Order: sequence, then C-alpha cells, then structure tokens
Amino acid sequence: MHIVILGCGRVGSALAHTLDKQGHSVSIVDMDPEAFRKLHPEFGGATVVGVGFDRDTLIEAGIARAQAFAACSSGDNTNIISARVARETFGVENVVARIYDPRRAEVYQRLGIPTVASVAWSTDQMLRRLLPMGAQEEWTDPSGTVALAEMQVHPDWYGRLVHDLQDTTGARIAFLTRFGAAILPTRETVLQDGDIVHVLLQRSDEDRVQEIFRQPPEAHR
Repeated sequence: MHIVILGCGRVGSALAHTLDKQGHSVSIVDMDPEAFRKLHPEFGGATVVGVGFDRDTLIEAGIARAQAFAACSSGDNTNIISARVARETFGVENVVARIYDPRRAEVYQRLGIPTVASVAWSTDQMLRRLLPMGAQEEWTDPSGTVALAEMQVHPDWYGRLVHDLQDTTGARIAFLTRFGAAILPTRETVLQDGDIVHVLLQRSDEDRVQEIFRQPPEAHR
C-alpha cells in the first residue's frame, strides 16, 4: 500500500516510521528540507520537498498510485486543502487531515474529509496522565460476559510488540487509538507512547488483566 504524508513534524514522522516498519510504501512531503532530519536513518520511504497541495509535488510523491493520504502539517488550511486535492483531484479515497481547531474539524467532517482534532486528542491524553484510571468499559455484550475495555498500560510496554501483551494477559487487543485514529494491530505492531489500548476480554477476568497491564513486562517473566 502506498501512502503519502504531508508534514514531517512529530506526528508526520512518527506516522511515517510506523507505516514504513509495517511494510508500506511511504512518501513524506515537507516545505522545509531540514524537517526530514526527524526521520530515522533506517527510514526506507521517499522524501519530497514542496507544498502539500501543489499538483507537481504530490505527483512526485506518488499520489497517483497512493491508496491513502495523511495531512499532518502545522497549518489547518494547508491540511484541509491538501486533503481535498488528494481526494477530489487524484481520487484518493482514504484521506485524513489533522486539524487544530475542533470547530473546523466538525465542518470538514461534514464535507466528507475525516479529521483528527489535535486539541481534543491532546486534552484527552493529558487527562489520562493527570487522572490515571482503571479499565473503562466501552461495550458489553447483552449477556454481560464479554466486554470491550480501554486500559492503561505500564510505560515499559512501549516499544514492545502488541502480541507480547496479548500472550501475557491472554486477552485480545481489539484495536489501538494512535494520534486520534484507530488502527488494527498485526503481529508486527509495536506499542508506542500515547497509544490507547482497547481490549476484548471476559468481564470476570477484567481485574486480573488490568493488573498485568499496570505492571512492567519483567514482572511476568
């Protein structure tokens, strides 16, 4: 899958690394050549200097063959214009734009451009760190036997494979929320700082699973 990313800041570079490690073809665009220094030396994708909504820049980044486009620059206007060009000019169906103003995000959602409102996401992340909570149930089956719960993870799990956490707890990681977007983990997916972990489990086993999540991996060797 070829993915074009606009903006090589903290979000764009992290997204590029994650997708590259998962085996996707990645091109990342930024106006500032110095921005690409944020990329690790092992990054295997392409870097393109230019304006994200410029047709020639996007063509150089491979937009014509892209299955997805992520606008992660620091400007709301640039992100939404670029996202619309990717979808409306080049026909990319899977498009998302990072928006700092949540009121704008709602408007663009109505235009059919999925958005991630950074302020809302950042506020949520800060609350999670200021007020540590236990498992937060998000769904329960009618019988009350199985639950989907959001769980806090000990920081030492970051950098480890999701399936290591699954194997240790015996629960199933249903999906992660990363930078405000949901992703389905594979056996190669690595937990990152800031990930929100959503777990499918037996309700009767919830306390035990949460206790394992709260402890470092070394506690279960």
